[in-house]
Amino acid sequence: CSAMAIHHLGETIDIHGGGLDLVFPHHENEVAQSESFTGKAPFARFWMHNGLLRMAGDKMSKSLGNLVNVRDALEEHSPDAIRLWMLSSHYRNPLLYDEEAITAQERAARRLRTAVCADSPAGPAKLDPAPFEADFIHAMDDDLNTPAALAGLFDLARDINRSRDAGLSVADAQATLRRLAGVLGLTLAEPLPKAGALSEDEIDALILERAALRARKRFDEADAIRARLAAQGVLLRDSPEGTTWSRT
Repeated sequence: CSAMAIHHLGETIDIHGGGLDLVFPHHENEVAQSESFTGKAPFARFWMHNGLLRMAGDKMSKSLGNLVNVRDALEEHSPDAIRLWMLSSHYRNPLLYDEEAITAQERAARRLRTAVCADSPAGPAKLDPAPFEADFIHAMDDDLNTPAALAGLFDLARDINRSRDAGLSVADAQATLRRLAGVLGLTLAEPLPKAGALSEDEIDALILERAALRARKRFDEADAIRARLAAQGVLLRDSPEGTTWSRT
């Protein structure tokens, strides 16, 4: 590692990463031999050691045969949910692979997506996103404190929804939320429908049918359509402007 780093990056480097299990003796030896060879210190200005991903108490590793590859995880969960699950823990902490915890992050991703995609009122008064961006930068400067950075994004999403309901323009705040989410690799895109899921035309037709039933005060039948859509992973949101939907 010393030879590769010095050859490709030079005699001193800015950031050196690796798993927590490599701190001793691997990285201590790497520092000792690199600094002895070059006569320059420090060998690396910043060390970023990540916690290990664990499965039922054991570390996830090829030798233990308990790997979950990314393709398999994406069969069950959206990319944003997986990223939110990983980012909700500090990178230095160990992380337990938990299907229920990742599923819960689907709801969190939907909260951010709803805040970004909702129509903004056009009034002159607006929500100022600058304090939220400052908090985000402060958190990321604090040893990549992604849990704190995410908390700030959800605070911004909450205030976007409240301000929009109060008639304030939230377009700038929505753009800021999307940009900061992008720093963390979040797309805030609608998850792809799973095999056998309702098409957009089928969903729109059911929403129209539900609206007609509600207009005739046949609320039990309208609620049955909402429940059917929910079972298919489609969330409805009613407002004075009409009904919108998103996939969960």
